Amino acid sequence: MKRIRVLIVDDSAVVRKLATDALSADPEIEVVGTAGDPYVARDRIKQLKPDVLTLDLEMPRMDGLTFLRILMEQHPLPVVIMSSLSQRGSNYALEALRLGACDVLGKPAGSYSFGDLGPQLIARVKAAASVRLTPRAPAASSPEKSLASLVRANPRSTPPTARQVILLGASTGGTEALRAVLTRLPAGLPPIAIVQHIPPVFSKAFADRLREQCAFEVREAADGDRLEPGLALIAPGNFHLMLQCHGTHYRARVTGGPQVWHQRPAVDVLFKSAADCGAGPHAVAGVLTGMGKDGAEGLLRLRELGAVTFAQDEASSVVYGMPRAAWENGAAQRQIPLGRIADFLVHPLPSITESSALASA
Repeated sequence: MKRIRVLIVDDSAVVRKLATDALSADPEIEVVGTAGDPYVARDRIKQLKPDVLTLDLEMPRMDGLTFLRILMEQHPLPVVIMSSLSQRGSNYALEALRLGACDVLGKPAGSYSFGDLGPQLIARVKAAASVRLTPRAPAASSPEKSLASLVRANPRSTPPTARQVILLGASTGGTEALRAVLTRLPAGLPPIAIVQHIPPVFSKAFADRLREQCAFEVREAADGDRLEPGLALIAPGNFHLMLQCHGTHYRARVTGGPQVWHQRPAVDVLFKSAADCGAGPHAVAGVLTGMGKDGAEGLLRLRELGAVTFAQDEASSVVYGMPRAAWENGAAQRQIPLGRIADFLVHPLPSITESSALASA
């Protein structure tokens, strides 16, 4: 079996050693080299031809974002970002994902503390190795602002019923996929609950950035939040997000608990909780890009209870793992290109009768 060749780029010799040791513990991965700054990394990439790069964002001589931008333009490679768990580090990491990085992992808090990051780093490197790199079209000027203005001016004409809810789950490539969907949605939709596999701190920065770009409120979920029309809640990193029914509405339950599919938050936890509290016939639920099978079981339960379900199609997925699992087990009623998911959620959002009919078709 061909091993995944990894180049580690970090200005800390300690982190380079810890990351090398962690990755070398997996027989499917080979660390072919390390680099302490982007200039050395440039030469090592040409010499060693790695399959995946891990990249620190705060480095001497050239910052990681500048290096990533040049790399994606001249020599695209799957990149896993290792960034500090701070507000600045989170903002840098989100910008790196926008520029084309595959995934992000919080760096150790202490110089010699790697904790349980080893298995997480291994999982992200393996996911990155399967990423489909696509050319990135130049962004139009202020696209988010223009989209938000457009959808604010064209709110959904039919008000949602009290029990309707939209449920979305994603992993590798999901931050940009979710941004592409959410920034194209109008105001006035039913509440949206989202699980994106993302580390702590980064989830709040992700929600804050989306709030600036969307026509509705987006925030990191807090325990007890009431799900209201015009609100999207994102699961906090390292916590599961669940729905609980309170009369005619839902409230968020944010809790710890064991990882599911090696993830916390897990998409299956959200979907199964929605099924358990009776949201099935009132829900539209979908799985976007990501590695693994998280979400497929919960989506199937929702479909069996009358939900309208979908999965992102293979051509537009960065990693066609989670959508494939949801399609192959019969959980997703249809596969939809990323660029059409927003329209699917809006025109029209199916009624309960339509949901039940589709689920039994």
